[in-house]
Amino acid sequence: MGDLLLVRHGETEWSMSGRHTGSTDVPLTDNGREQARRLRPLIARHHIAAAFVSPMRRARETAELAGIGHAHVDTDLREWDYGGYEGVTTVEIHRERPDWFLFTDGVVPGPPEHPGESPDEVGVRAERALARIDAALAESEGSVVVVSHGHFLRVLTARRLGLSAQAGAVFQLGTGTMSRLSTEHRRHVVAGWNVRPDAYCSHDSFSSADSAGEGAEEH
Repeated sequence: MGDLLLVRHGETEWSMSGRHTGSTDVPLTDNGREQARRLRPLIARHHIAAAFVSPMRRARETAELAGIGHAHVDTDLREWDYGGYEGVTTVEIHRERPDWFLFTDGVVPGPPEHPGESPDEVGVRAERALARIDAALAESEGSVVVVSHGHFLRVLTARRLGLSAQAGAVFQLGTGTMSRLSTEHRRHVVAGWNVRPDAYCSHDSFSSADSAGEGAEEH
């Protein structure tokens, strides 16, 4: 079975400022577009059998600029529905809820069209996406690439490893990065994490976790 490659979209104005960006369809910044372009050599090292992308513009543009063609748009790959915290920073939330933590507390309700999600609800979406990913992996010896969002990919990774959705908290993920989930002795493992093209110096550097990246305040 091939690997599962996870790409977080490039930088946006909202990711720069730490605003929770779920349903708001903000575009990439110029730097975000450059981040996406620089992912091409990392992705080119792999035989891509299938590609899936979030419907949000920032993800679709990242996929295109990174050379990921014919990606299937999968609505389950959208970012966490932040409900009433859409567009709000963690610093602002902590003024009223000093101990608030997304991965354990979830969000406050939002409007009917975006009511918000609990960690477990995001985990259910991740499991549905993983079922389609596994079907694609089973049909080919190549790898599957997914272009999505920071918090969602962290939950998807946790579920892939058999952990709770809440355990996604430990997987820091910066914009414009690529990570690799593989198998060892028929068990899912992290083979490369949060790798930026400028940190990619040798054949082996993508085979180990790379801690280079932006801070944990990523959306």
